[in-house]
Amino acid sequence: MVRVPFRGRRARTPAGLEDEETRALVAGAAAAAAAEVDTPPAVQPDLTAAAFFDCDNTMMMGASLFWFARGLAARKYFTGRDVASFVWQQAKFRVAGTESAVDMHTVRDNALAFIAGRSVEEISSAGEEIYDELMADRIWAGTRVLAQQHLDAGQRVWLVTATPIELASVIARRLGLTGALGTVSEIVDGKYTGRLVGEMMHHEAKAQAVRALAEREGLDLTRCTAYSDSSNDLPMLSLVGTAVAVNPDTELKAVARSRGWLVKDFRTGRKAARIGVPTLGAAALGGGAVSGLLALRRRNRWPF
Repeated sequence: MVRVPFRGRRARTPAGLEDEETRALVAGAAAAAAAEVDTPPAVQPDLTAAAFFDCDNTMMMGASLFWFARGLAARKYFTGRDVASFVWQQAKFRVAGTESAVDMHTVRDNALAFIAGRSVEEISSAGEEIYDELMADRIWAGTRVLAQQHLDAGQRVWLVTATPIELASVIARRLGLTGALGTVSEIVDGKYTGRLVGEMMHHEAKAQAVRALAEREGLDLTRCTAYSDSSNDLPMLSLVGTAVAVNPDTELKAVARSRGWLVKDFRTGRKAARIGVPTLGAAALGGGAVSGLLALRRRNRWPF
């Protein structure tokens, strides 16, 4: 059995951790352990059914991690060039999940390097402010309604996202959701080391996190529902009894149709173009993150 590093002490790498499947298992277990769990807000709670929502392009327009990085850049945590490098890594990671081992390790090792040495309290506080400034107005109203329907039925609702758990928890709390399963970072003495616990919450790691949480909370996965925009989330979507494609990329739309899954698309004409909702090849670039970055570059004349 893989030993899962606990938050608050230095994580130790178990033998074989470099195996991709093992890293996903460790990341999933860590995310489930970090997830907040509240009693369903209903007179008759439904304790064995739940809903799991991807965040980027499913619950929120664009990439939450990009807006977080942009907010931190505005607070002088790092430079515009750092943002560009970070967004490019995230874009490559999001494309297909089939990058080379070097690419995967680079994304994993550098994902939170920009906040290494910062305190958890400091970053969590910044996340609250950045949500209000850059994210609150980018929540898809249609997806928010879907989440509320599950809550009204007495079911618990979690975000499942590659976004750091601290920011994911802020988003979930502001939306009135139960909690979040996000990327867990190593923390020593209340500060980030810049390393991740296992793997980013991506692809198979999401399925592992949902499976671990279901076991802990006594959920019946055949009664659960998952929502996502990306074919990268097929492991999670295939794990539950009901899968819904929301604002789907081309591949996910095709899979959804072939499997008879419900498709919800809240993107429309001019609004989609304005916020940079991806189409065709642009879908690989994180749902408007790159277009937003270019706009930021022009406005601030950053040299990259």
